[in-house]
Parts: sequence; structure tokens; C-alpha cells
Amino acid sequence: MLLFKPSTAHAKRSKPRPYQSFSESLLLDSIEATESFTKKWISQDHLSACSSCTLSSIFSTENRVEGRKFVDVINSLQYAIQGVTLVNPESHKLTRAHNLLSTAMKHLEKEFYRVLKSNRRNLDPESVSIRSIPSFNPRKKVSIYSNVPKSEEADIMTDLQMIADCMISSGYENECVRTYKKIRRSIIVDSLSKLGFENLSFGKIQKLDWESMEKNIKKWLEATKIVINNLFDGERILCDHVFFTSPSVAESCFSEITLDSALTLFIFPVSVARCRKTAEKIFLTLDVYQTISNLLPRIEEIFSYDSTSAVRLQAADSLRSLGETINYMVAEFEASIAKEASKSVIPGGGVHPLTRYVMNFVVFLADYNESLAGVLTESDLPLPEDYFGGDKSDVGETASTVTTRLGWLILVLLCKIDTKSRIYENVALSYLFLANNLHYVISKVRKSNLRVVLGDEWVANHQAKVCQYLEKYEKVAWGEVLTSLSDDGTVVLEDNVAKERLKRFNEAFEEAFRKQSGWVVPDSKMREGLKDSVAKKLTYVASLFYEKYNVETWEDIVRYVPKDLGNYLSDLYLGTGKTCTNVPSFKPTESGRSQLFESGH
Repeated sequence: MLLFKPSTAHAKRSKPRPYQSFSESLLLDSIEATESFTKKWISQDHLSACSSCTLSSIFSTENRVEGRKFVDVINSLQYAIQGVTLVNPESHKLTRAHNLLSTAMKHLEKEFYRVLKSNRRNLDPESVSIRSIPSFNPRKKVSIYSNVPKSEEADIMTDLQMIADCMISSGYENECVRTYKKIRRSIIVDSLSKLGFENLSFGKIQKLDWESMEKNIKKWLEATKIVINNLFDGERILCDHVFFTSPSVAESCFSEITLDSALTLFIFPVSVARCRKTAEKIFLTLDVYQTISNLLPRIEEIFSYDSTSAVRLQAADSLRSLGETINYMVAEFEASIAKEASKSVIPGGGVHPLTRYVMNFVVFLADYNESLAGVLTESDLPLPEDYFGGDKSDVGETASTVTTRLGWLILVLLCKIDTKSRIYENVALSYLFLANNLHYVISKVRKSNLRVVLGDEWVANHQAKVCQYLEKYEKVAWGEVLTSLSDDGTVVLEDNVAKERLKRFNEAFEEAFRKQSGWVVPDSKMREGLKDSVAKKLTYVASLFYEKYNVETWEDIVRYVPKDLGNYLSDLYLGTGKTCTNVPSFKPTESGRSQLFESGH
């Protein structure tokens, strides 16, 4: 039995099967349900209004349930249209259904725009990225309908996905994508602008003075971390959520929204690398390199689409260019050390400004140890075999290039300092100069990441050299004083000869003190250690001599009590220029006699 009476046109054909009648009945039900919604929510005013109208949205918080029902009804209508099209493509109901679907799609497009526009703050990429959790990550292919956190933002994202799915499946992909790209691209551009990043051409960058260049690089460093970790990541998350069922659409949207901005972001470092290369720029250049290097895994994940491969390639090219620039700058810095040709003598044998400058520079370089390991190229540097104490195993194989290169920079410095030590006419002062400068180098190594880079063996090896310099200094500076009282220990000199020895000691001591009164040992620990070492040697020699001879009767000759010699040295190595002229002469009394012969060694 037929469920409906066919028209004359249909009567001429074969009778429709029951399934065809059911499909048309289902279509009619869908049409009526859709018309019910359109009459309630869509008026002619709504349809003619511009896309930015602010009338109450069917997807507002209070109407969200109705909005989702509306999408379900449209999906049912689309399904019914497909069913009738298969069995009876000439059904008159299809025209009515298509017109109704077109009306619904126009309204749904406006709703899509409204949701995107009115929720710019909730859908800010940075906020989306921060809120994301592993189960909320569409790149793990988990449907957002059941796995997003329960929040207003999650509801908004679900609404957008439902609308996008409905429009795309109904053949309105172009309208959906056009609206999405327009809104989201403007958000990315505005966000970059707010971060203060300027898209400067290479020509403009070349004309910047260093202070302006430094400001732009710092802005880039601050902006890039936020842009990659939050802005682009959030946009990728949002695209993947909204177009979860249409991966190709998600890729197209994300690519067009972010590609130009991302390429601009990573072209800037290449411009930096092409600028005039000077040593003072190396640390900001390393900061740029390190930032990209640290972010590279995120960049590769976020821009994993084939259509965004240009971003990955540009980031890699930036690293390559920056790496070449850093190598050049290190080489230039090394050359500047070797070329330093000042002939000025550092007063008192103190630490040379070149030593301070170079070590501060190298200390900062050591803080970039990991980045430098991927930047510095291998080079066959002629380092002494025992330069690292004969074993570099404690610094690790991965750091060997960095260790060798930084160790070489320090060696170039030490060779230059050795050359400058020969400017001093006084040999003892030249040794003190060498000891002061090497000790400064070691102290900078000990207190910084250089200790990790160079290793404890390097420190111990060079500390031994400081001791050797100080021993040579003592021998030259105080040798005459010490030998003035020395004898073979078994022979007792005649009084007049012994007195001459003591006079020679007094004169030699005072002359040595006078010469060294302007000399300096900047490090307090080394200064006290050196004074103690000299005092012990002087006290030992003087005590032996005073004990051996009857000096208590030589009051016109005796000027120093052995055990107090260390006190006379208290102002030494401070560069004060004081002399021993204020030292009181010794008057041998009974109590003083006991002081005189107290052992000071």
C-alpha cells in the first residue's frame, strides 16, 4: 500500500520503493524541525544584518543548549537531504530543504563569527596554551567532546567545533574557513604588535647603532619565547580543536594564520647574524642562538605540518647563520688578545686590565657551555700536552671542543701576560706580576662555570705555576737579605765580620722593603700567605744568627727583633709606598734580651 499519492510525473515512472517514501518522510520531519528553529531565532532582519551585529546569539552562555540543538537539527536535515538525493534526486522537497539549509548556514556563519569575535579574550592563544593539559591536546588525537576541562572556554571551543563540523559537512567549508582565518589572523598580528616586536628589514638593521640594536634583540628575545610557547602553540591547539574532524582544514587555517608572522620572527636572527661582527655582540648573539636552540623541539612540534615546513627550515637556517657568526666572533676575540700591544707598566705588578677583560669575557662564554658545544667548530690547537693536567676525562667528551677552545683563549692571554712581564726592569717584580695575573685567572675559573669546563686538574696544574712564580719572586726579591746572615753553620765569625754581616742584613732588608713598598698583591689571601712565607724565612735566618753571636752588646747595630720581622712586613704588598724609617732601634735590656733570643721559627 502506498503511503502517498504520486504526482502525474511520478506516475509515469515505476512506483517508488517504501524506503524512498520513508526518506522523504524523514526529510519532511527535518524540514519542519529546522523551520521551527529558524522562525524562533532567524528573522529577515537577522539575515540582512552585518556579520558584526550584536543581537542575542543562539550560542551565548544562556542559549548554548538551544544552539547545540540547532546544530543537531541542521545535521539531521543535511543527513535527510543526502538520503532523498540518493533515492529520489528530483523530489520537490529537496528544493525547499536546500533553501532552508542555505538560510540556516548563513545564520550559522554569523554565529561562528560572533563566537570568535566576542570571545577574543577567552580564545587568546596564550590563554589557550596555558590552559592546555595533555588530555586537552588534540595532537594526541583525543576527541575534545569528552576530554576538555569543564570550563566556559572549553564550552566555547566545543561550540566552535560543532559549528565548523556542521558547516564543512554541509558544503560550506569555504565560508567557515574564511571567517575563522579573518578573525584569528588579526589576533596573531595584534598580539605580536603588543609584544613590541618590530619587523625591521636588513637595511634598517644595518643602520642601527649598537644601543638600538641591543634593544631590538632584547625585545625579540622576550617576544619569541612567548610567541612560540604560548601564541603559536595556543593557535595550533585551537585550530586542531575547532577542525578536529577535518585535519586538512586545520592545517590550512593554521598555516595561513601563522606562517608569515613565524617566518618574519626567524628571519630577524639571520639579519642579526649578517650585521658587522664585533666581540661585544657575541653574548646577545649567543642569547638569540640559545633561544632558538631551546625552542627548536617546540617549533618542530607546533609547525609539524608540511605546509609550515618553511618555518622549521628558517629556524634551522637561523641557527646555522648564528653559529657561523659566533665562531667568527670568537676568532676575532682571540685575535684581539694576540694583537694587544700596549707597553704601559702596571704599577706594583698588579693585575693587568687585559687579564680582567679577557677573563670576564671567557667566564661569560662558559655560561653558554651547552650552546657553544653545538656551535664551536673543531680546530687543531697546539695546546701543551700537560695543559689540562694530562687528563681531560673529568670534563666529559661532549664538552671537549668548548674545553679546548676556552682553554686556548686563556693560554693566549697567559702568553701575552708573559710577554708583558718582560717590560719590568726588576726581575722580582716581573715574577710577582705573573703570579698576580695567573692567580686572578685561577680565581675566576674557580668561581665560575669555567671550573666545570676546564676541570679541577687544570686548576691544580696552574695553581702549581703560581707557587713557582712566588718562589722565584722570593728568591730574587729577598735572596740578598737572606744570604747576608747565612754561613756554613759550623764556622764562628769574628765579631767585626759578624757585625758587618748584621749591618749588611739591615741595609739589605731596608732596601728590599723600600723597593717593594709600592708593589701589590691584590688578593688578600695570597698577600697574607706571601708575607707569612717571607717572614718565616727571615725570622729563621735572623734567629739562628742572633743565637749564634753575642748581639746584646751590639746595640748600635741591632735594629730588628727576629720574631717581630713579620710585623715590619704588615704594610707590604698594599702599594702604600711606606718604608722602614719609623722602625725603632733595639735597646737590649734584660727583658728585651729574652725577646731577642725567643725562637721565632
